[in-house]
Amino acid sequence: MDLNSASSVVLQVLTQATSQDTAVLKPAEEQLKQWETQPGFYSVLLNIFTNHTLDINVRWLAVLYFKHGIDRYWRRVAPHALSEEEKSTLRAGLITNFNEPINQIATQIAVLIAKVARLDCPRQWPELIPTLVESVKVQDDLRQHRALLTFYHVTKTLASKRLAADRKLFYDLASGIYNFACSLWNHHTDTFLQQVSSGNEAAVLSSLERTLLSLKVLRKLTVNGFVEPHKNMEVMGFLHGIFERLKQFLECSRSIGTDNVCRDRLEKTIILFTKVLLDFLDQHPISFTPLIQRSLEFSVSYVFTEVGEGVTFERFIVQCMNLIKMIVKNYAYKPSKNFEDSSPETLEAHKIKMAFFTYPTLTEICRRLVSHYFLLTEEELTMWEEDPEGFTVEETGGDSWKYSLRPCTEVLFIDIFHEYNQTLTPVLLEMMQTLQGPTNVEDMNALLIKDAVYNAVGLAAFELFDSVDFDQWFKTQLLPELQVSHNRYKPLRRRVIWLIGQWISVKFKSDLRPRLYEAICNLLQDQDLVVRIETATTLKLTVDDFEFRTDQFLPYLETMFTLLFQLLQQVTECDTKMHVLHVLSCVIERVNIQIRPYVGCLVQYLPLLWKQSEEHNMLRCAILTTLIHLVQGLGADSKNLYPFLLPVIQLSTDVSQPPHVYLLEDGLELWLVTLENSPCVTPELLRIFQNMSPLLELSSENLRTCFKIINGYIFLSSTEFLQTYAAGLCQSFYELLPEITTEGQVQVLKVVENTLKVNPVLGPQMFQRILPYVFRGVIEGERYPVVMSIYLAVMGRVLLQNASFFSSLLNEMGHEFNQEMDQLLGNVIEMWVDRMDNITQPERKKLSALALLSLLPSDNSVIQDKFCGIINISVEALHDVMTEDPETRTYKDCMLMSHHEEPKVTEDEEPPTEQDKRKKMLALKDPVHTVSLQQFIYEKLKAQQEILGEQGFQSLMETVDTEIVTQLQEFLQGF
Repeated sequence: MDLNSASSVVLQVLTQATSQDTAVLKPAEEQLKQWETQPGFYSVLLNIFTNHTLDINVRWLAVLYFKHGIDRYWRRVAPHALSEEEKSTLRAGLITNFNEPINQIATQIAVLIAKVARLDCPRQWPELIPTLVESVKVQDDLRQHRALLTFYHVTKTLASKRLAADRKLFYDLASGIYNFACSLWNHHTDTFLQQVSSGNEAAVLSSLERTLLSLKVLRKLTVNGFVEPHKNMEVMGFLHGIFERLKQFLECSRSIGTDNVCRDRLEKTIILFTKVLLDFLDQHPISFTPLIQRSLEFSVSYVFTEVGEGVTFERFIVQCMNLIKMIVKNYAYKPSKNFEDSSPETLEAHKIKMAFFTYPTLTEICRRLVSHYFLLTEEELTMWEEDPEGFTVEETGGDSWKYSLRPCTEVLFIDIFHEYNQTLTPVLLEMMQTLQGPTNVEDMNALLIKDAVYNAVGLAAFELFDSVDFDQWFKTQLLPELQVSHNRYKPLRRRVIWLIGQWISVKFKSDLRPRLYEAICNLLQDQDLVVRIETATTLKLTVDDFEFRTDQFLPYLETMFTLLFQLLQQVTECDTKMHVLHVLSCVIERVNIQIRPYVGCLVQYLPLLWKQSEEHNMLRCAILTTLIHLVQGLGADSKNLYPFLLPVIQLSTDVSQPPHVYLLEDGLELWLVTLENSPCVTPELLRIFQNMSPLLELSSENLRTCFKIINGYIFLSSTEFLQTYAAGLCQSFYELLPEITTEGQVQVLKVVENTLKVNPVLGPQMFQRILPYVFRGVIEGERYPVVMSIYLAVMGRVLLQNASFFSSLLNEMGHEFNQEMDQLLGNVIEMWVDRMDNITQPERKKLSALALLSLLPSDNSVIQDKFCGIINISVEALHDVMTEDPETRTYKDCMLMSHHEEPKVTEDEEPPTEQDKRKKMLALKDPVHTVSLQQFIYEKLKAQQEILGEQGFQSLMETVDTEIVTQLQEFLQGF
């Protein structure tokens, strides 16, 4: 591409590509796409975006195309890679002038230079760093800033490389330029501090911007540029100097307004100082040891004393608390239980920590956390009044949770209390003691203090286990407080019910639960929405607890369910609806079929909620979870939900529909429980199976559930299901088997096994293509025991229950292996006997014995030749399935089932599903559970004796080991 002639053409097309008219835009984009691989195209783009007289949008687009080109064509091995000559020209052009006037374009140019540096620096681009170092020294403000911006992006990119050779290069770079970077940062910092008092806002902002960029460079060099940074005096000098600089910058905040760009930049710089310390501590905890004392002194003084008043701000306090927390929790600073096993570095760090965290310091931190930081603020109380749902979401972890002050203070409190609980427990108990009895509703400050202390007692519940008689406190203090209905007491009602939720799984007597349930019923009718939502949360914790007893809960079930449903209707926020739905789901799951009388209202409401939540996939996930528990609770009655339920399953499991990304896992689970609880198949339920083929092609982590669903259909209505879908299913399985894992193969073959079990006549025909695959696996001696076990189970089903099909299969495989049928049958029996140890389930062992015994009586010489092996398998199975009656000393087949056997369901167990009942009915027809192995062996041996005569039969029995014969005779006593 000739630069002179092409520039005007490319410029014209780029101009068209910025058009709002798609008729102009689309052809231009297509043309640019074609030019991407043309030699010289990126040189033209460079000329265009460095020409400051051109339209900004056109230049912006040229930069973006250049940047994408680096990703696609800069590497030597890339298809249509740029030539080395053009790359060399481009590299030189990129760092000729750092004078881009537009900030956004300057940032993009800095990023693309960093992208090239990632691939080429320092080997192909040794001049980059020296050029940047020289450029940041120039006096021209614009050039200096742009060079510094580029310097930062290049450093950031090179620091992110993780290969050992790349890290070595970065270490070399860091040690070479660290001194310069420090000088640069100190220069810009001093300039900023001098200019703060000048009142020239533009100059202050300019120097502050350079301070920020140079500090960003230093952060990357300090954290990523040294293997043992504590051995480098410059690094440690910079880190020790941070604390003094932080003080200077915090003091500057007094003279800079609270609402301008300078203030924003100043706070970002202050936060960046703390990030340097936090990152360094995270990456180099041992090197950080000399900084522990200073970090703790600095953070504690600014956060927990008057020093920080008037200069600190929320994000800075959060960072200081994170610093304290990381030092307290750091494993590198915790000695082993046996002190002698600890490294000297760990012991040194631990010694510094212990010397700092004295009793007065810990007491002050604890008291300040509770009495200052735990207090609900005016802003929070206003939000409570004006947006109660928003308040609840914030309290339980909204999007800003990670960086907001309240959760940070609570986490710090938990960590410090855990680390120093022997010191702090008496402090908290004393604070509790001063708050006994009711609090005056007119004294808002006293109410908020009590709220804060109760918060601390809830957070420290596990640590206070041995120190608080919670049951007594619940009866004498907490229950009466829940009964105070005054509006101003609502923070305490909400806090007390939350507190109980924290203690439920720690220490709470079971016989107190009815009193708690009464309180929950009352609070779910509270006039305040926040109190009701918090009560719902505690209810969830209560029913989730392992000491939950259904009998205690049932008297309150109707009231609670009704009130929860009313709450679900009242709340409007997506997050809150999800939360209440989860509580309802937990209740339904716990009480199971006992829920049936009360769910009518919820069943009617869910279709409306599903429709309203079309744009909220996470809420729809919560609805799916609720439906799963509803179907399990309703059992066969869930059929009444089908007009709503089946379209929901259809949408959730259709991979051609975008929502499936969110809904698939829960949708499949709902599909499965719907099948398991379905009393009979319906055309609509059958039709949903059309979604299965694409799901099997996905081969995702949901494959196991998919196979359970397929089995569910087979148990539900094998004939209708197989007639409709068997051909496609068999094809899918045939394609899947060679591709999937061993576990996947087992899942596929379990479907085949269940089909043969349910429908021994139709099953083999339906899976005709799969059975040769199984046969080959047996003959070739499949090496995975679990796979071989199921191969033999499938073969056993066919041989025992459809002998004619087995014969035709044997004939087909004889042609494939070029063997006579008898010879092939002999090989099969021999492998079967050899691999019997692969079968671990008694049911499958008995099946194998029944299947091989079904070949008797026979005058076939091959079968007689394998007679010894058949008897060995049979006796082995007898050992597994026979139980001895100690009184009569006779044996009974424990696998046998009768119609009169009804499984006993204990209170803790879930009642049987419709599928469980179907499996029970199927078992009552299954030879494994209806044929006595003992009697079957006796009859087969008797028939064989009749064919061969006494002498011939005795000769046959002599081929069996005498010990095996003795065991067989013992089992057959009485026949």
